[in-house]
Amino acid sequence: MKLLKLVPDHTNIDFMRWRNLALVLSLIATVASIAFTAYRGLNLGIDFIGGQLVRVEFQQPVRIDDLRTRVAQLGVGEASIQALGNDRTYQVRLPKPPGPESASNQVVSKLRAALPKDYPGARVDAGESVSGKVSEELAQDSAMAIGLAMLGIAVYIWFRFEWQFGVGALLTLAHDVAMTLGFFAFTRLQVDLNVVAAFLTIVGYSLNDTVVIYDRIRENLRKYRKMAIIPLLNLSLNETLARTVVTSFTVLIALGVLMLIGPEVIFGLAIAIFLGVVIGTYSSIYISSPVLVWLGVEPDSFLKTDDKDEAQAQTA
Repeated sequence: MKLLKLVPDHTNIDFMRWRNLALVLSLIATVASIAFTAYRGLNLGIDFIGGQLVRVEFQQPVRIDDLRTRVAQLGVGEASIQALGNDRTYQVRLPKPPGPESASNQVVSKLRAALPKDYPGARVDAGESVSGKVSEELAQDSAMAIGLAMLGIAVYIWFRFEWQFGVGALLTLAHDVAMTLGFFAFTRLQVDLNVVAAFLTIVGYSLNDTVVIYDRIRENLRKYRKMAIIPLLNLSLNETLARTVVTSFTVLIALGVLMLIGPEVIFGLAIAIFLGVVIGTYSSIYISSPVLVWLGVEPDSFLKTDDKDEAQAQTA
């Protein structure tokens, strides 16, 4: 039986031919994502902003606009309401009221008493409460965790390879995180601690793919000292293409199943990692590798002085 190969042997794709176009498109998309995220903000979950979070289930279909109007009439603050997969199950997020903890319980009790009157058979689950101080600490710690992870990875690659590779890895990770943030800002999907875990997973996955490609590039830099840098990068990318495609494809299959039939509580986690894998696969090819060209890396850049003289003599 012949084995299935997603990438045929001796594949020779000229990836670097499109490096400048990819740079322009990636730069525009990254700047747009950062600007849109700063302008519109993220739909932060209760983990980060504090407040009350309740789940409401109805016996009959309910329009979200009608539900939002009914909740606003209760005088419990500006509510954020999100459908959970259908028009009978909704998540209602309320701002944390001033005063003692009992005030939060009164808000949930008020909601629990009013909704069944307007919608017979409606069930309001117990409220989940997070204080403003705790949520602020969680937001700061989450941002610090992502930032330190990216910085630590860049430093590791700097020592593992050379500083040019460290810069390339850091730019790649920044691109992946910025694009994913822009997606969440545009779709208004809720950002909670599960999504923060997804961002850290994206950073790790993107790094893994980048290191594999960088390791092959460094190996070929030692092996082909007379080859120009552009053909050398194309060779390295084609040699690792099968591994990149197979790894990404199998991960995307698992994440696709989680998105379609998995529990709603991990939907944000699954879609964030799914998007991160797609973007990370692209950036490993069209961000991390072309950066080496823009930073002036040549086949003899990392040779010792004696080795450079020997290579120049052989070329002459």
